Amino acid sequence: MNAIPLRAVAAPAVETVADPVIRVRQLTRRFGEHAVLDHLDLQIRRGAFVALLGRSGSGKSTLLRTLAGLDAAPAGSIDVPARRSVVFQEPRLVPWKTVEQNLALGLRGPDPAGVIAAALGEVGVAHRLHAWPLTLSGGEAQRVALARALVRNPELWLLDEPFAALDALTRMQMQRLIAEVWKAHGATVLLVTHDVDEALLLADRVLVLENGRIGTDIDIALPRPRRPSHPAFAALREQLLATLGVDTDDEA
Repeated sequence: MNAIPLRAVAAPAVETVADPVIRVRQLTRRFGEHAVLDHLDLQIRRGAFVALLGRSGSGKSTLLRTLAGLDAAPAGSIDVPARRSVVFQEPRLVPWKTVEQNLALGLRGPDPAGVIAAALGEVGVAHRLHAWPLTLSGGEAQRVALARALVRNPELWLLDEPFAALDALTRMQMQRLIAEVWKAHGATVLLVTHDVDEALLLADRVLVLENGRIGTDIDIALPRPRRPSHPAFAALREQLLATLGVDTDDEA
């Protein structure tokens, strides 16, 4: 069995990648005296699926929101595509609008109805076109949220723990779906997650945010579809958990 190459980069090193779609230089975000992001450097290549891990409060969501343009970047520079979409942990659907009306918000183009129907079909909820958000299951609502991102044909998808509130079975289904959609569209994905297994199942590069910078940077060369039972998967899992301060010897 071929060894899986690991590359751990100590902060403040930054990888230079070919054809980067995200370029972040010296990004700093402070809340009071605390620097959540501290002169952070990052490049992500076009078409990559990158997972961002870190302890609670490490600044993962702050970085994602800054890349999305939802938070200001008072210090440093950011270069990201204009066409980008965000999927949050909560679907954030407007409750007084139908699924179709939610997806149509801000949508431009010659055939918006066709684009909406195609996106809903791709994520498996075409039959919920005229449904009200409160009638959707948790999994259906997140599929609609993903479709809402797809209709804008983004170059960059920013996913902020989009499966965290789902039950285990639905979460597995959504993980498979996002992998299929990413492969079909060729967009760049940055996934913020607390789940090491989820990062290893989906990403081809895993970053760990530590002390406001990228402290660990690992290429994941496991064959797809991924299997947690793969020996190399287990080794990577143990390495990442140790980086996050989890003693695997104490796991029940």
